[in-house]
Amino acid sequence: MASFPPRVNEKEIVRSRTIGELLAVAAPFDKKCGRENWTVAFAPDGSYFAWSQGHSTVKLVPWSQCLKNFLLHGTKNITNSSGLRLSRQNSDGAQKNKPREHIIDCGDIVWSLAFGSSVPEKQSRCVNIEWHRFKFGQDQLLLATGLNNGRIKIWDVYTGKLLLNLVDHTEVVRDLTFAPDGSLILVSASRDKTLRVWDLKDDVVRMCFENGDSVKCKLQESRDLHCLTCRNMMKVLRGHQNWVYSCAFSPDSSMLCSVGASKAVFLWNMDKYTMIRKLEGHHHDVVACDFSPDGALLATASYDTRVYIWDPHTGDILMELGHMFPPPTPIFAGGANDRWVRSVSFSNDGLHIASLADDKMVRFWRIDEDYPVQVAPLSNGLCCAFSTDGSVLAAGTHDGSVYFWATPRQIPSLQHLCRMSIRRVMPTQQVQQLPIPSKVLEFLSYRI
Repeated sequence: MASFPPRVNEKEIVRSRTIGELLAVAAPFDKKCGRENWTVAFAPDGSYFAWSQGHSTVKLVPWSQCLKNFLLHGTKNITNSSGLRLSRQNSDGAQKNKPREHIIDCGDIVWSLAFGSSVPEKQSRCVNIEWHRFKFGQDQLLLATGLNNGRIKIWDVYTGKLLLNLVDHTEVVRDLTFAPDGSLILVSASRDKTLRVWDLKDDVVRMCFENGDSVKCKLQESRDLHCLTCRNMMKVLRGHQNWVYSCAFSPDSSMLCSVGASKAVFLWNMDKYTMIRKLEGHHHDVVACDFSPDGALLATASYDTRVYIWDPHTGDILMELGHMFPPPTPIFAGGANDRWVRSVSFSNDGLHIASLADDKMVRFWRIDEDYPVQVAPLSNGLCCAFSTDGSVLAAGTHDGSVYFWATPRQIPSLQHLCRMSIRRVMPTQQVQQLPIPSKVLEFLSYRI
């Protein structure tokens, strides 16, 4: 049963309207373990929606067609294998750019998904380029899948063809995120306690190192494009002492947040690949993070029943969104409870946040309120994400299904739009130096 502060009448909380459901059909002898939908993702241009159906299967559907089907056939849609099953043997014969439904067999349990789109003007960060295998055009749309065996597979969304097989992690790849600037810089978070930075535009062959000695890479002669052990990876970010659960880029791609076990929240400078600071405040494992659209706020979700809203430029906690009332003590929050927060996501309007917890509830929050403005029931939820336009929230569950709700909608005030425009280009330190009234400074700093 969800709990709310005394001033909030549970009966007055608005229930979100269900848009649709994509229900995974399990075979009679399917194991329950491995069916989990750990991640859902929308393409940056809103053209596709992807989710892991469990048992190594990822489904890609044209998002506009998915919404149309909900309107024509009702909310429920049973996913099946009627879509075109694609694997690494596919040819390039499929018509590009025309959205098509695909089912991709990744060969192992899928833990993470991320879409990436290319901007031709963005060059590889590697200066010594000898040759390129891929000519990434403006219409390129990629899907990265992080697997149980530590591999990352990169797929062409339009054709379903396997492009790259990145091999360097030694444990589960728990999360993936592409830089929003179109550079095709990919960061992976793993249970091997590291983050790895990959440049997918850099296909140059490098040298392998064994016991400190440089040796010629076996791939340099074969150039096996489906086993790129030492290509593409630029940097290893170390600092986590335990599993890394999630990572997220700031909107300008200059900063990365990574979260993990043992209360860890780290911020990284992605120009220098150095740690900026560690954020202190959570009392349990931190499992999800997301930046606001203007980069001025950072949301982190933890098993301690809380979502914190931070100023990533100063490290200050600006707001606490509690999922249990009264708030649990640090000792109780650091242990087992039925309010673990599993996921958090910012809407593109910069006003709303969604969170998903173990109390069978999805909550929608406003950044200026400490109680949810809408809720929706959901059992066994694991992940959530807003659609590109912010009008729909998708949530994945333990059985491989996905549920969709209409999100709270309101016209942003002119003041908020101006604040977002300013904060996209000015960090907190610069804002605080502006010669303007203190109340305006507090508003621009999200402190009122």
